[in-house]
Amino acid sequence: MMIDQIKVRVLLLESVHSDAVSRLEAEGYHVESVSGALDEADLIKRIPGVHLLGIRSRTRVTAKVLEAADSLVAVGAFCIGTDQIDLRATSRAGVTVFNAPFCNTRSVAELAIAEIIMMTRRLAEKNALMHAGVWDKCAEGAHEIRGRRLGIVGYGNIGTQLSVIAENLGMHVSYYDTADKLALSNARRCATLEELLETSDFVTLHVDGRASNAAFFGAEQFKRMRPGSLFLNLSRGICVDHLALRDALTSGHLAGAAVDVFPQEPNGRGDEFRSELRGLPNVILTPHIGGSTEEAQSTIGTFVATKFVNLINEGDTSLCVTPPELAAASLPNRGRPGTLGPQWRQILRRREHLTR
Repeated sequence: MMIDQIKVRVLLLESVHSDAVSRLEAEGYHVESVSGALDEADLIKRIPGVHLLGIRSRTRVTAKVLEAADSLVAVGAFCIGTDQIDLRATSRAGVTVFNAPFCNTRSVAELAIAEIIMMTRRLAEKNALMHAGVWDKCAEGAHEIRGRRLGIVGYGNIGTQLSVIAENLGMHVSYYDTADKLALSNARRCATLEELLETSDFVTLHVDGRASNAAFFGAEQFKRMRPGSLFLNLSRGICVDHLALRDALTSGHLAGAAVDVFPQEPNGRGDEFRSELRGLPNVILTPHIGGSTEEAQSTIGTFVATKFVNLINEGDTSLCVTPPELAAASLPNRGRPGTLGPQWRQILRRREHLTR
């Protein structure tokens, strides 16, 4: 810590897009990329000496990780959610947290629309029969989405984007949110979740992963949904009781479901996936790919990497999750390209002294 010039070290996990790597390396930073997630023990081993940590949804940044992070300046969530990060612990440690709240909203909304159409037209079933050599040309059970009502639970960045697309396709839109949200176009706000469930043909969740949302959608909520309706979850796996969802599907109360997120997800590509929903013919399962398009990941990579650069070079924390936002002018006496300036070196020295 006493070296005059400290090279900025970056650790990127979970296959953060190469555009982020290019942006950071262009600043002269030393960047190390890891394809999969790291568990707490492995991250504790890798975090010492790291100034900037980039993760996606599977790596958890806990208080223990932050205790081992002797040089950490910022954590970047290359995704929307930050529930995988202990925000109280980062605030106590003086570590800035960034995310990408807008960059993949279109990708998630498009997947939701695609899955609604797939289920209403029974495309997964027709595809499986065709590959089995069965020609099953009939209109039975196939419907248009035009004129149907879409119920959106969580009217944030994704929910509002989905609302606009759905209306342009001729759907009616209702939404429920615990916060006051302005309705876009002809969307109708429901006073209660129950009202939305009882009046919608399709119900889709777009809520965050805060602790209060854990298991909030279960048997009682599925029972409230209209018979023959469809359910989608592209938000957080912990929000839904999957056993209750399976019961609602196998009983015939729900006609189908599309699920992109799960309470327990594999760490890496190719790992075994376990779920109570496997094997159900009326369920579309996808491996947490709502925001996984080339366009979204490129935009996210550049966005969060630029937030890192602006923080190191200018002290700018605009659009950060924590601590409070600052939009400072360029710091005087900044370090050489790719290094931490005097101000950051003083901060890290003080932190080193406090943790001895």
